[in-house]
Amino acid sequence: MTRRQWARAAATMIAATAAVSGGAAAAPTAAAQECPDVEVVFARGTSEAPGVGNVGQAFVDAVRAQAAPRTVGVYAVNYAASNNFAARTEIAQTVIDGINDESGHVQAMAANCPNTRMVLGGYSQGALVSGFTTSDVVPAMVPTEIAPRPMPPAVADHVAAVVLFGTPSGTFLERYGAPAITIGPRYADKTLQLCAQGDTICDGAPDGGPTVAHALYPVNGMVNEGAAYAVGRL
Repeated sequence: MTRRQWARAAATMIAATAAVSGGAAAAPTAAAQECPDVEVVFARGTSEAPGVGNVGQAFVDAVRAQAAPRTVGVYAVNYAASNNFAARTEIAQTVIDGINDESGHVQAMAANCPNTRMVLGGYSQGALVSGFTTSDVVPAMVPTEIAPRPMPPAVADHVAAVVLFGTPSGTFLERYGAPAITIGPRYADKTLQLCAQGDTICDGAPDGGPTVAHALYPVNGMVNEGAAYAVGRL
């Protein structure tokens, strides 16, 4: 698959996930203090304002409540989460930019704050970003010149858990020729992927499109479930 074809496939796939997640404003996040006990690194969904997004903020709040009295910092993955579907190369690049930003931050934290336990998370398009960040391989269809570099294996020792919400399924991604997420082997046994009932983006429905269930993670109890999983692994 050429770079242009891959970009077009990624754009189409992300466009579908944006239909229900688009436009949600991010709640304010607290600035992460230097070398907290725990840090949540979260990638927001398509079209959400810079920050961690609605799902991410609910998840951060739940982690803070359950991890107390440990200090919990937050890093919002810095990427466009773009919905500019007229510029399809830009849409593909935004995912890659997110992977590069998240990977760089996680590696910096591992080096500079080695005692901080990190929790990686993401929602919808952001789940793609965080999922691919853990991978130790690059999909063959991604052109070498733009492919993110996998993180060094030792970095995984600093990541306590990975929690993904509404991750586009392999079936969903295949329809658009986009690569399926491969969680890296050092992260697989500490990764939880949560998919709400009726969320056809993530449940593998053969003809699934966006449904309202894809937008309900802040209120359906799954952020608390994800937080309990993460805190239990600290």
